[in-house]
Amino acid sequence: MIHPTAIIDETATLATEVKVGPYAIIGKHVTIGQGTSVGAHTVIGDWTEIGENNQIFHQSSVGAPPQDLKYRGEECWTKIGNNNMIREFATIHRGTVTGHAETVIGNNNMFMSYSHVAHDCIIGNGVVMANAATLAGHVTIEDNVILGGLVAVHQFTSIGMNAMIGGGTMVSLDILPYSIATSARRRDTKLRGLNLIGLKRRGFSVETIRNMKNAYKMLFMAGLKLPDALSRIKAEITDCPEVDYLLAFIENSKRGICRG
Repeated sequence: MIHPTAIIDETATLATEVKVGPYAIIGKHVTIGQGTSVGAHTVIGDWTEIGENNQIFHQSSVGAPPQDLKYRGEECWTKIGNNNMIREFATIHRGTVTGHAETVIGNNNMFMSYSHVAHDCIIGNGVVMANAATLAGHVTIEDNVILGGLVAVHQFTSIGMNAMIGGGTMVSLDILPYSIATSARRRDTKLRGLNLIGLKRRGFSVETIRNMKNAYKMLFMAGLKLPDALSRIKAEITDCPEVDYLLAFIENSKRGICRG
């Protein structure tokens, strides 16, 4: 299952069913779980943990040192869960001591060709990064987010669960959960409304979607200042965990939220 031209450091630990293609390089203190395949000419950097049943295609780079001038070779990690697909030429960098000291990726994600995950990013589950989508350092991407091709996300930005970012969008502010954001003709990125099709596909109830629509209207269409809108939503929409989460996301935002 391991091609004779592959180079594997003696400190690496590979499960019995791991496949390693021609000329792949696996560095120090790497662990790879059952059913994972590593394509030809792929490089797995030091201090990388990879779970089970991941498909890592040819000439990708996982766990490389961060592109951070402050990094001096400290022990920092890349941790990847299960059932992820990392396509050819994708790049994922490990963390830094000035960040989380690790880059963390969950399960069931897809990283298309030339996508990039920088140091100290945290990515949840079910995320899709289309071709050449790029994350700067310290970015948080929550579950079931879709990033279109050529999306670029500024460092320390958060994108909430079930959001969808249109191709070519430049993201410099936090993107609300359940929303769609795009930028057109190099103009500022704006929210375009709720990701209604995505919410329906994810099985959100009619009542929940109605509550989220009402919350969105109060936030952006009622002419209210943000603190007043939050107070009104809390008073009028109760017993809806999704709306509660939306409000918590806004209140915890450090960069500020993208608006319509």
